[in-house]
Amino acid sequence: MPSPFAVFMLALGAYLIGSLSFAVIVSRLMGLDDPRSYGSGNPGATNVLRSGNRKAAALTLAGDALKGWLAVFLAQRIAGAYGLGAEAIAAAALAVTLGHMWPVFFRFQGGKGVATAAGILLALDWRVGLAVLAIWLLMAKGFKISSLAALIAAVASPLLTAYFMPGERLYLYVVLVIAVLLIARHHQNIRGLFVGKEGKIGDQAGPGKQ
Repeated sequence: MPSPFAVFMLALGAYLIGSLSFAVIVSRLMGLDDPRSYGSGNPGATNVLRSGNRKAAALTLAGDALKGWLAVFLAQRIAGAYGLGAEAIAAAALAVTLGHMWPVFFRFQGGKGVATAAGILLALDWRVGLAVLAIWLLMAKGFKISSLAALIAAVASPLLTAYFMPGERLYLYVVLVIAVLLIARHHQNIRGLFVGKEGKIGDQAGPGKQ
């Protein structure tokens, strides 16, 4: 039985990693407006793209995915070294997601978790991560709507986890929780999709766009 304190400390570290909002950090470093002040107000790569700066959007995407991967990768190594087990890794995966969505460093105004979730899945099992990324890319290319692609990928992620990681119930449960959180964070986008007013990838910043 792993030490609850050790698991908590590992989760806390993952939460702090997740709290690094690369949309805000990259925008500040590149002299751009705070992504929370335009477009959808979401500090994520899709909204940063609305600034017209593709490099900033790409760096945001890479940073958010990397932190998800790094938190789980470090948890795997630490858990293996100290015998903490899968509970610690699952806790880190959930904690880095919560950090991204509600970052302590940025007044708890975080993103929706798509890129970070992709990084988490790549660390848990590269096959799951690549399959989910492939679904997102296909949907995004076909429909040009980032939120729709993200929602479909989120729904697919637990199914792919169950397929590629049979018997890993704890990981399946945490992926399911992350998927539910991601979908919940897209509640405004879901309403936009139903009324046909959802913004498309590459739209310029404007009030009310998601």
